[in-house]
Amino acid sequence: MFRSRTVLIASAATAVTLLAGACAPQPQSTPEAGGSKAADCSVDSPGLHKRGQLTVATDSPAYEPWFDSNTPSNGKGFESAVAYAVAGKLGFAKEQVKWVVEPFAHSYAPGAKSFDFDINQISVTPQRAKAVDFSSSYYTANQAILTVKKSKFANATSLAEFKNAKIGVQVATTSYQAVLDRLKPAQQPSVFNTTKDEVNALQNGQIDAIVTDLPTVFYLAGAEVNNAKITGQFSYEGGTTEEFGLLLPKGSRYTSCVNQALASLKADGTLARLTTKWLSASANVPELKQ
Repeated sequence: MFRSRTVLIASAATAVTLLAGACAPQPQSTPEAGGSKAADCSVDSPGLHKRGQLTVATDSPAYEPWFDSNTPSNGKGFESAVAYAVAGKLGFAKEQVKWVVEPFAHSYAPGAKSFDFDINQISVTPQRAKAVDFSSSYYTANQAILTVKKSKFANATSLAEFKNAKIGVQVATTSYQAVLDRLKPAQQPSVFNTTKDEVNALQNGQIDAIVTDLPTVFYLAGAEVNNAKITGQFSYEGGTTEEFGLLLPKGSRYTSCVNQALASLKADGTLARLTTKWLSASANVPELKQ
């Protein structure tokens, strides 16, 4: 819900060299979708925005825990680390990665692009896919629970502890059913039309907690809710999951190459380790069980 919401506002350096994998083997070329021509995944591929360079875009400011100190090139933060890991699988050294600024709302607009891919918590949607290409998912968002520090639920360690809590969710989101199925509260969740309404209700004591996707909770805790406490996160398989993909120009000859790199990062466990490191451990968001 984070980057597909109406709210569009949206650390390790020593590991970067390893992640960049300058000596990693380049992925094998495979046939491009819809044609018999093989994709050139080399660092000199004609499918690149600039040969010999991987041009990666994101917005500015770039927020934690996705990036660190608004400096994507430092390799710190989940999305910076993922970008360098993808680059390494594609055969690029860290110094061959060039970061550029692309405002979020411009990234999926039709037209020419000045990057090879954009990484910026961009949710994959059918509407956006009409104008741009998306890679396979590099992150599927868990649900998360946001309280204020003074709340009696702030230090809860299980979902069962929220049985008597007053929960707020936003209308037409997966979070509503997730609350019913996983938290099983004694009273029906309060449903709000906007995130602003949820935040006001939490800070006014009308509700005890907000349940929404983890990326949104990161943003709310950092920018919207005073004395916020992210109590924890939990998985939910029902409804429509929120998935982030790397965004590429429409018809990019490099999309299949990026997908190969992501598949390799999933297979060797790198992506899972980065997710735990930057989105759970460093952000101090425990996983809540029943």
